[in-house]
Formats: sequence, C-alpha cells, structure tokens
Amino acid sequence: MRFPKFLKENGTIGFVAPSFGCATEPYYSLFINAQKRFTDMGYKLSIGPNCYVEKGIGISNDPKLCGKELNESYVSSDNDVIISCGGGELMCETVNYIDFEAVAKADPKWYMGYSDNTNFTFLSATLADTAAIYGPCVSDFGMSEWHESIEDAFDLLCGRKLNFKGYNGWEYEGLKDESNPLLPYNITEKSVITTYPTSDISMEGRLIGGCMDCLINLTGTRYDRVRDFAKKYADDGILWFIEACDLNMMGIRRALWQMKNAGWFENVSGFIVGRPLHIGEDMMGLDHIRAVTDTLSEYNVPILLDADIGHHAPMMPIITGAMARVKASGNEYSIEMRLE
Repeated sequence: MRFPKFLKENGTIGFVAPSFGCATEPYYSLFINAQKRFTDMGYKLSIGPNCYVEKGIGISNDPKLCGKELNESYVSSDNDVIISCGGGELMCETVNYIDFEAVAKADPKWYMGYSDNTNFTFLSATLADTAAIYGPCVSDFGMSEWHESIEDAFDLLCGRKLNFKGYNGWEYEGLKDESNPLLPYNITEKSVITTYPTSDISMEGRLIGGCMDCLINLTGTRYDRVRDFAKKYADDGILWFIEACDLNMMGIRRALWQMKNAGWFENVSGFIVGRPLHIGEDMMGLDHIRAVTDTLSEYNVPILLDADIGHHAPMMPIITGAMARVKASGNEYSIEMRLE
C-alpha cells in the first residue's frame, strides 16, 4: 500500500469537485470561510475549475470535465493534498474518466472526502494500491467553530494524529441554511455504540470501505477488484468500515447481501458500521442494528455499530488502506491506524 506525504507547514491545499461543487448556499459561504481559515493558518490554496460550478446532474459539471479536473489535480505539483468540495449523487459517472493508472504511477497524494467520494477513496486503494482519507469535505472546515472531529481530520492530514476515540454526541439534524451558513454542528444526541457479539471487542486488519450507496454501484463492474485486494492482503485481514446515506433498513440489508455474494467479505477480520442517515427507522421489525447483524454475524468476527462515520456528524477520519486496531468496551471505542 502506498501512503502519501502529509501536509507540511505553509503547504498548498488543492480543492476539486468530482461530485457536487460549492456553487449554492450554505456550501458557497462555508467554502469561502474555509479558504480564509486555511490562509490565515499560513497555507496556500489551489482551486479547481469546477469548485464553483453547477452545470452537471448530481455533480458539479460534465463527468468528463470532473474526471479531467481530478486527474490533473492529482498529478499536479501545484498542490500537496486534495480536499473534495462535497458529496453528491452521480460521481459514479465521473469514475469512467478517472485515470487510476496515472494515480498508481504518480507520487501518492492525500485525497479527502466522504459519501459520493467513496468512488475515489475506495477505488484509489483497491485499483491503485494508494491510501486515501474517508473524511469531511471542505464545507465542514468553514464552520464558525471547528468540532473536535474537524480538528482530528486536519491533524490527520498534517500527520499529527493517527489514533482517534469516539465522540460524545452527534447531530440528528443540522441547522445550517442560507441565512445561517456557518453554524457549527447541532450536537443533540448522546453517542451510544453497539458491539457484537460481546460488549468488549477487539479487531485488527487493513481498512477498506465507505458509503454503501456507492459501493453497491461498483459491485460487479469493471472497477470491482475487491476479491483481488482481499487476497493480496489476506494475511492482514480485511477490516471493513461501512455506512449508508439514502439506503433504508431493507436497502442496507440488500446491499450487504449483494456485497457478500460478490465475495467482498473474504478474509474479513471485522466490521465498523457508522450511523446510517435513516437511523431510528424501522421496517417490518427490521431496525438498523438487525439490518447489519442478521447478515454479517455468520462471519463470526467482531462488529462495532453506530460508530462516528458517515452522514450524521461528527465523523472520524479513516485512512482507506491503512492497518488499524479497533477496541471497544462499554460505550467507548478507539481506532489506531498504522501506515504499513
């Protein structure tokens, strides 16, 4: 696995929009404020041509232009790391124009984003053997106050921190809108994790995963090299981290069935499951816990549920492709990552 160099003091942060850009509120104001914050910290900026564009369907621009922007930014010497402008809906169409062979040959560079950005962070590891960060997009760095998780994400990008602990609370519903774009997270819910099969679990392996909405789109396509990846790193064990956006309870269960029957969970050593966006919903007696455990319990490996990953902030940054040790006891858990 190839690991990029971390962002140095006074380095250059690049921004791209292979999914949504920052053309509308509150994302425009958040992006502007994030830029001010980064420049005040002494960093230089490199802004891609699609960052303020709203011409595409579910993404910033035509998929060819989105792919071109990402390809050029990744191999460019004009930036040191890349942060995505946002998630979105159809970055899968951008994938057809991403040059993963060029990514594999270029000096590795940290790319950070989540949700629809799974289409790069996941494939960067499985196709180009190059690590990426599943973490917040740029708008979260534009909030008036950085949550601890945003500090953690930036510390990771700078190489100052690789070990993280779960946060105390989470946001069920955000308050940001056009009138109040810079509001911090609206933390109203107490964090409560669930572990399987016991209250105390420990697992170790090579991290891979992302948003299941995107992962199931990739399953079985020409971009699906997951079984090869699992075989290559079989001795490490594969530690899956997954979360869901639009999928409801039945959708989550169907997605896991699809991934399982595609052979994606070969050599699995454990699962980290983030809070789904549809948390709290119940369908025919199926809640978000059973939607996962009914399918994954057959692997007889530890499962951590309701982790701080995904679409209910805050989210813990995860290095796709890194080795990790996860421990959970009671209502506390930690993830320690290693670049090896």
